[in-house]
Amino acid sequence: MAELANALGYEFFRNALLAGILASTACGIIGSFVVIKRMVSLTGGISHAAFGGVGLGYFLGFSPILGATLFCVATAAIIAKLRHIAHQHLDTLVGAIWAAGMAIGILLVYLTPGFAPDLYGYLFGNILLVPAGEIVFMGALLAAIIAITAIFYNQLLAVTFDEEYASVMNIASEKIIALLLIMTAVTIVMLIQVVGIILTIALLTLPAAIAREFTGRLDRMFYLSTILGIAFTTCGIFLSYTLDVPSGATIILIGAAAYIIALCAKTLCIR
Repeated sequence: MAELANALGYEFFRNALLAGILASTACGIIGSFVVIKRMVSLTGGISHAAFGGVGLGYFLGFSPILGATLFCVATAAIIAKLRHIAHQHLDTLVGAIWAAGMAIGILLVYLTPGFAPDLYGYLFGNILLVPAGEIVFMGALLAAIIAITAIFYNQLLAVTFDEEYASVMNIASEKIIALLLIMTAVTIVMLIQVVGIILTIALLTLPAAIAREFTGRLDRMFYLSTILGIAFTTCGIFLSYTLDVPSGATIILIGAAAYIIALCAKTLCIR
């Protein structure tokens, strides 16, 4: 305990905890929509396309996170359009986008002049290295997500559970789905700092998947999955610091273990 108390005295450790809280709150909101709407594969396409943005940032000499943001938002817009004009082939197209994003990133990094950059943090995350400037950026993104969700909550709720009904109610389903995918893209950018591109899908969906096992109401899922996400990231940060192991993998393993326990507990309760 003394070691952990001392850790709180370091700015980088406090930044890591704050980053975990911000990212987990975004996951609690957006992850609930993703799980209910069954958009996990679409989310995977967006998250892996982010690597193309990281490569673009290195190649052109600007922030890789900004590049990832641009790539993720653009990919979300493309997937939203493809979802309606090529529905039968959507899985194949998302897989192509997934692979193309990674390939573009690898190629641009290779073509970047000078020494090869260290991509480990972007691929697997290292929340203990999140700088203060990125905390501000994450806070701004979270504020935007909360504001948009509050403004369009009824429309988002309708299209999440039944798009056809939403269309009958004169809700612009295509635009609302596009908005949801763009917010998902923004959340993915936040998660890159926490668990990296490879493990983003897990942290986005595991807390919401656990919450769904215990409640069917979307608003309650928001709160429960947010609390779970904060618990996973906080425990993961402390364990990774204490054991000197990768933070992203530790966070995800805690979440996966909690999901298995939740499924087992629910099965036993039903019996």
